[in-house]
Amino acid sequence: MHKELFHIQLPVFLSNLLGMVEFTIYSYAFCIVLGALLATVYTKWRAKKELGITALPNSFFYLIFIMGFVGGKLFYYLEKPLYYLNNPKLILDNFSGGFVFYGSFVTIVPFVVWYLKKHKIPVLSMLDIFATTTLIAHFFGRIGCFLGGCCYGLPTNSFMGVVFPNSNGIGVHPTQLYEAFLLLMILLLILSVKQNKQFDGQQFLTYIILYGFCRIFLELFRGDERGYVIDGFLSHSQCIALVIIIIAVIYYKKLLIQNFKLYEN
Repeated sequence: MHKELFHIQLPVFLSNLLGMVEFTIYSYAFCIVLGALLATVYTKWRAKKELGITALPNSFFYLIFIMGFVGGKLFYYLEKPLYYLNNPKLILDNFSGGFVFYGSFVTIVPFVVWYLKKHKIPVLSMLDIFATTTLIAHFFGRIGCFLGGCCYGLPTNSFMGVVFPNSNGIGVHPTQLYEAFLLLMILLLILSVKQNKQFDGQQFLTYIILYGFCRIFLELFRGDERGYVIDGFLSHSQCIALVIIIIAVIYYKKLLIQNFKLYEN
């Protein structure tokens, strides 16, 4: 894979100041930053075009990033709590990787809802925009995982197998690419829903329901060590996905009924 994207030779004064000759740009970090930038630009553009909102500050997106970082790391630690309690120094190693998407998701969404309500921004309409925003950022994140050689799947003899630097020369499922492909499919479906939207929030709820099922499926192919709610059967991510699917379906039905009653009146 291409874990290191490129190296930048530092000027002498910076080299002496920082104590390094060159600065390395890592593929994963580059993809995360690129995805975040594109997602931010898209969000501002759609918020202005659809809702007439021209004052979404950059600080809002910085806070989203911070919430996602904290939630992603926290859920990562909770997958193996005893391990990190016995090795507390590793908890401070915050920039060495190790994030759980659903950890970021369940911390970002309440913050976004709170922020939108506080600033009197239509919550459901904005969440519909964030459905696409999240898919953009998540897609680039998974490409970054593939380039970085992490989050790959179980060994396979199929033509889809990819040998990563740390997979011991064994072909494994490139689950990062599987997920990236599924995210693109969900994006197309979300855009299709947008053309015939029946109620505000439909795109967002459709997204989290579809991704929930995709995540349950993808976990079957994951080869890295995962935390389990039911050992060897139901992983933490699968459990969270099931809970989120149930909640989303309930809200979907509720909003659909409200829209139907409004239409009748």
